[in-house]
Amino acid sequence: MTTNPADPAFTLFADSTKKVTEHLDAYNTVTQLFGPQFPEIRNGFFNIHMTRGIIIQPHWHTNVSEMIFIISGSVITSVFNPFTQKMMSYQVGPGQVSMLPKGWFHWIIALTDDVHLLTIFDQPTPDVVFGSDFLRLTPPEVMHRAYCVPPVTYAQAVAPIRQSTILGPPAGCFEANESSSASVQPNLMPTGWPSYN
Repeated sequence: MTTNPADPAFTLFADSTKKVTEHLDAYNTVTQLFGPQFPEIRNGFFNIHMTRGIIIQPHWHTNVSEMIFIISGSVITSVFNPFTQKMMSYQVGPGQVSMLPKGWFHWIIALTDDVHLLTIFDQPTPDVVFGSDFLRLTPPEVMHRAYCVPPVTYAQAVAPIRQSTILGPPAGCFEANESSSASVQPNLMPTGWPSYN
């Protein structure tokens, strides 16, 4: 414990809904409870509500492993195994868990409109490297030199990514090609990806 149990301010209670991390709308929110909000906590977690088709965007953690615990709804968790160079994807429902090892690139996609999940870390405060930051802040010239992607093409492709973000897709992303965002159902399990459930 980081505080003295004899201190009058010592508490063993906290509210995981008070610190808002990201808010897309009333149905898609991320709140958190980490060490700075609750010094007595030995782990930390995001408390997440999502609707169908919303994604916790690709990212990785440099200092923690993460356990996904589903309270309601259904999601697909996907993680890139750097040792086998393969994707590992799992359909996860209420009461089930999925593990995301430290340093492994991963994301989560909501399959239903009533998703409520906790992402529980093995440290009180996780470091996060957002895919949105990696993509938008890598100079187009670097992508050209590394992968032969034309700089203008790369700059246009990442132009919609304007800030660090957890939940996606960005507002209006599918509106140019779809009559209704409710009809959007991404190809969640690409051909060739193993599925375990």
